[in-house]
Amino acid sequence: MRYLYFRLKRFCGFAVGFIFFISGILKLVDPVGASLVMKEYFKFLHMGFLSFAAMPAGVTFALAETFIGAGLITGVWRKVTAPAAIAFQGLFTILTLFLVIFNPEMDCGCFGEAIHLTHTQTFVKNLIILALLLLYYIPARYLGYNKKKKYVSFAVVSVSSVVFALYSLLYIPMADFTDLKPGTAVNKDGVSAADAYEAVFIYSKDGQEESFDLENLPDSTWTFVRTETKMNDVAENLSEQISIYDNYGNYADSLLTKGRIMVVSLYKDDISENKVNQINRFLKEAQANGFSPILLVSGKNIDSEYRYNCDYKTLITLNRSNGGATYIEDGYIIRKWASRKLPAPEELATISQEDPTDTFIDRDTRTSLAFQGFLLYVFAVMLLL
Repeated sequence: MRYLYFRLKRFCGFAVGFIFFISGILKLVDPVGASLVMKEYFKFLHMGFLSFAAMPAGVTFALAETFIGAGLITGVWRKVTAPAAIAFQGLFTILTLFLVIFNPEMDCGCFGEAIHLTHTQTFVKNLIILALLLLYYIPARYLGYNKKKKYVSFAVVSVSSVVFALYSLLYIPMADFTDLKPGTAVNKDGVSAADAYEAVFIYSKDGQEESFDLENLPDSTWTFVRTETKMNDVAENLSEQISIYDNYGNYADSLLTKGRIMVVSLYKDDISENKVNQINRFLKEAQANGFSPILLVSGKNIDSEYRYNCDYKTLITLNRSNGGATYIEDGYIIRKWASRKLPAPEELATISQEDPTDTFIDRDTRTSLAFQGFLLYVFAVMLLL
């Protein structure tokens, strides 16, 4: 019976460790996304003056989650790792309780862009994880002892996670979970969100509620209750929308739906003149190789003949790298590059001759395999070493 009790405690620690580790890695794969979540939390807590620290805070929290998760899985320093996990989880639980109470329009960011939960779902999840941690830790004298080689496992995984985070900071996410990931259709079929959703008005009478549309509202004997929105049949063809406009305020969304387009996006315009010149040269080279060049900016300080304007949120979703390039073919996102690794003229010439489907599949397969390979590697080290 005692053996089963020890096994149960170890299972609880391992299960929570897995959740912590995956949660941290899904943030580290997209540090820009993690910083956006931190900004939302700073805003919610009326600490907007700390927005400048959103990126380091987001990466630090993600690394802490990853290290704690690795510690729980490998079982090292159990009397330190378990209390640290309880403290972290207690903080998260209290914070999500406030989210449930005040219901701000934000995502908890627990698993980055990969998994989205409601505030209530997040709070329940945190309560369950906290209960598992308490079952694992109390009483502490029954935590057991780890094998010495597990310290090596923990060190290898920790160093690997830091290298993984540095790669994500310097380049674009190895796994893209945003709404504008490769393979996504943009501005297709002329369908907008306004076309895809319709308002439904709920009225009550004699204790019964019924739904009405705007064309068929009930008489005054009915009492208005609330308004809801629902998707109609058009929503099946709804693609992601990227609204762009020229310097005169004229919309030019259709430019992204025809032919081969190479887009460079700048969600921050605090870049050097040398960088602007580099971007203009790249777009000119793209044009020479058959691409329609477009520079999308959210600020006013960029001078380029290829310039169009777009909002900050769309640009940072389109490409996490400020000054990164995105290849769009007939309204479908095919591939992305970080600003540090824009394709050379020879690569542009090769891509312009390739079938866009082959380009998409080749890149998507390689990055997916790389991310999956990293996960398999770290879990193999933690479990087998």
